[in-house]
Amino acid sequence: MEQKIFIDASIQGPAPGRTFCYRSGLAVFEETLNGGVLVSAGCNAAGYPLNVLSNCPSRIRPERFSEAGVFEMDINGISVNRGLSFESFEKTEEDGTLHTVLFLRSGILPLRIRVHTVLDGSQMMTRYFELENLSDADMALSRLVLHGGGLETLDLGDINMMRAEDWKKIYSAGYFANDGACREGEFSWRPLEGERLSVCSRFNKDRFRHPVMFVRNNAFGTIYFAQIGWSGGCCFTADVSGQDNRNDVSLAMACEITGYHPLCEIRPGETFTTPAVHFGVVHGGLDDAVQQMHVHVRRSVLCRKEADGRKCLVGAGMGPEHDMSVETTKKFMEQLAQMGAEVFIIDAGWYCPPGREANGWYGLNGINRINCERYPLDALAKLREYAASLGMNFGMWTEIERIGGESGIGKEHPDWFAKDIYGEKPQEGVLDLTVPQAWDWAFSELCYIIETYKLDLLRVDYNTDIRSAFRFRDLGGGTEECLSLRHFQAVYRLYGELKARYPDVIFENCASGGGRTDLGQMQAFNHTWVSDNQRSPRSVEITNGMTMALPPERVDRLFAGMGCHTTGSIDLHMRNVMFTHMSLNVIAPVGAAVNPGTMDFIRHSVDLYKEFIRPMLPQSLVYHHTPSRKEMEQAGHIALEIASPEKDRSAVGVFGLDGSRREHIVYPRGISEGMNYRVIWDNSGASVTMSGADILRKGISVTIPAGLSSELLLLSAE
Repeated sequence: MEQKIFIDASIQGPAPGRTFCYRSGLAVFEETLNGGVLVSAGCNAAGYPLNVLSNCPSRIRPERFSEAGVFEMDINGISVNRGLSFESFEKTEEDGTLHTVLFLRSGILPLRIRVHTVLDGSQMMTRYFELENLSDADMALSRLVLHGGGLETLDLGDINMMRAEDWKKIYSAGYFANDGACREGEFSWRPLEGERLSVCSRFNKDRFRHPVMFVRNNAFGTIYFAQIGWSGGCCFTADVSGQDNRNDVSLAMACEITGYHPLCEIRPGETFTTPAVHFGVVHGGLDDAVQQMHVHVRRSVLCRKEADGRKCLVGAGMGPEHDMSVETTKKFMEQLAQMGAEVFIIDAGWYCPPGREANGWYGLNGINRINCERYPLDALAKLREYAASLGMNFGMWTEIERIGGESGIGKEHPDWFAKDIYGEKPQEGVLDLTVPQAWDWAFSELCYIIETYKLDLLRVDYNTDIRSAFRFRDLGGGTEECLSLRHFQAVYRLYGELKARYPDVIFENCASGGGRTDLGQMQAFNHTWVSDNQRSPRSVEITNGMTMALPPERVDRLFAGMGCHTTGSIDLHMRNVMFTHMSLNVIAPVGAAVNPGTMDFIRHSVDLYKEFIRPMLPQSLVYHHTPSRKEMEQAGHIALEIASPEKDRSAVGVFGLDGSRREHIVYPRGISEGMNYRVIWDNSGASVTMSGADILRKGISVTIPAGLSSELLLLSAE
């Protein structure tokens, strides 16, 4: 039965202890203004307001938590989440989305806090704040917890067969365990044994950990999950409190923006808007949480019409790993068109003179003009026309936020560039977009590239050390502040305004692979690169993990290129990208014959992608059969499934990890027990008809011929 969208927000109880109840789908979030502090009253995933028994509400007691506040903010060294008074509560509903604003006034500082909550019928909400400085002096914001407080308290006597000392087994945290380049998406579950676990991204960490966290109640089957839509420093904290000699345990969680202090200076009369956090709860498994996250992201986060992710055109291209001559470019266009590509992209190096592609593109970046020795302007126009004649759109790469040392821009405009945290040594090449002239230059250069070269697609890269974002500068108020907040807000404005000007141009995000995939950055982009690592088996693990954080139609993965060919079978390489937004690279250099058998397999696979998988991809349900490294090792394979919302079509990729096990059983989940399905094993082409009930109960047998090989199952209702 199709679930109708349900959203509601209400105020319960009289002043001063008003409770604000937010309901979206079966998720319920309640917050109470208690003693001048907005505290968490608890939540559930069964749809019940916490006062469903009017005289016996099940709200949690704030005294059970060291930090009970829904948010934490320190301004001028003072915690301003206390001493709050209620002003008003407003709500508006439009296109199936309910937007509420709670107006609070600080009794400590001349400050108004607007608490924004957005509900869209998924079991996830969006939360952000507006901070209005009502004084005539700057306010220094030095701590910013966007969402926090208690989630639940448990009486262990309510948990069957659980002893008081077993409380350490109740909770687990799921997150990406590695923050380094080419290690994106390494999902792991970690037991929370009475500890305060903080998982941080970007600030004092590398930038390749996507900011997402799950916390699972292993006893009751509830999962809390959150993403912070921010490209700067952020941190998730899960806090479990209990004792061996007590019969209760509590869980709290916090989602925080991090950086050097002050995070920013709020000017007199200014209303400062914070980044957003997306927080949800389900009763079910990890797949249920991921699917609700995808519903929320599609409905009300990555929902700009001009940044639609549904086309999923098959991308392809070439860059400085080749000589990039006109002749080579045309040959590769022909090969990639034969493979089924729909967009041809000229990557980094188009501004370099011949012979300097491989070792010059980095230093010459920022020139943003075609090198006429490489591509005379008429030659580029002819290449664009040639791509069109082969049925492909035309795109180009750019990196506007990092300028090469040989470009000369740094010498001409030294004040445009960031300095280190000590304010002395320039951060080489990092454009400071909080400088208005630098922002204007970046915007005009991007406009020039799109218009002059008549682009259908713009690929945006970001190759820099994340530490450059955490620097200090006085923006005019007399006090230096950490520029991270202001800088990335300027970044979002840059691409947001550019997308509004060029709504028909596809924007592809890339940041040394997966260095900036967060929901804040992604709002102006159609899809994103999530890693530069294409070597199996890690490449499959990356696909598996990143399709938890982002809907698969937004996730770019590459077949061939970037060392893909060095490990694993060609079928594994191809099927790894078939569950995402597909990109292709060449399979033979210029002057070498293309293996016709290889080409036939690629065309067969790309056609399957276009005809069977891509039509359901933008609304697909994703099932991660082996979400964590531990589960992959136990199964001996990685299994990933894409299914239609109607459950009349499903594709399951089974990727063998080693040669010790040839026979595997998988249990497709995106099917209905009341339907019959034609099941095709793509390796052999063999097919049978099976009932959904038998598939769910008995599974499907799959033979993987060797380590790092694969099988693709295609299921369609008859």
